[in-house]
Amino acid sequence: MTPRGTPRAPRPPAVLLLLLAALAALAVLTAACGKDGSPPVKGPEAGALPTYEVDKDFTLPGSPTWERAKRRGYLTVGAKEDQPYLGEKDPASGAYSGFDIEIARMMSASLGFAPATLRFRTIASANRETALQNGQIDFYVGTYTINDNRKKLVGFAGPYYLAGQGLLVRADENDIKGPQDLAGKRVCSAAGSTPYQRIQKDYPKADLVAYDTYSVCVDNLLTYQVDAVTTDDAILIGYAAKVPEELKVVGKPFSQEPYGIGVPKNDNALRFALDDALAAREKNGDWKKAYQATLGLSGVPAPEPPAIDRYPAS
Repeated sequence: MTPRGTPRAPRPPAVLLLLLAALAALAVLTAACGKDGSPPVKGPEAGALPTYEVDKDFTLPGSPTWERAKRRGYLTVGAKEDQPYLGEKDPASGAYSGFDIEIARMMSASLGFAPATLRFRTIASANRETALQNGQIDFYVGTYTINDNRKKLVGFAGPYYLAGQGLLVRADENDIKGPQDLAGKRVCSAAGSTPYQRIQKDYPKADLVAYDTYSVCVDNLLTYQVDAVTTDDAILIGYAAKVPEELKVVGKPFSQEPYGIGVPKNDNALRFALDDALAAREKNGDWKKAYQATLGLSGVPAPEPPAIDRYPAS
């Protein structure tokens, strides 16, 4: 409000307002052309994704999880939404894409459900076991490492991919070829994460930088504030796939992280059915096609799928 007696400032002419608006729009466009920030949201070409034949005669009466899904008419699958080319959600359309998402779709087809009926639900890592135990999801596919402690709480089909800790660097970086080259280099990872702790313990001469998310680490890598980012190589391959002309994964993995499909602990019928489905999809080429259409866009060739661990029912 203008105080009484104070003359009002003259309004700018309409032409000036239009000019200011045009300059603001130009500034936005100019900023968008720069290299600052994370790699752009970009998914695989829809036409390049495989299609999966649905087993219309499939039944699994020994699985309470499958029977509930059959009654409702679709499967609910837990996933990640922030891992490029693994599990990523388009904020505009709400669609999920990535290698983990393709694994879920081919599993759906093998279980007798058309992949188009799948309903994905983003579940944070800390809530995966609870979501499976409470029936919020039927199974989980999202860089979910199989280990003995988790097997006490849930079941695992697979593994369908063997990841390992790796290093992401800029495409023009030639001095870093593996963790042995990190002395004096600024290396970014998530605060408190296992990859951070491994670098801290095994490569103490590295200059560690920690943030809450890997996307911030990648921002800093692209803007030359750090020299490398470290976490599971599958996640790093996803970032590299978005801008392969700017980022690359170097060296060999220096840990083992077998990714499995999480299922309710006592639903062994579902676990064994998913093991069978994975084996079949690997044999008929669907697994490799899914990889090539997602993570393979980074230029990293498809590895051999790991041996499936059909551990006995507990």
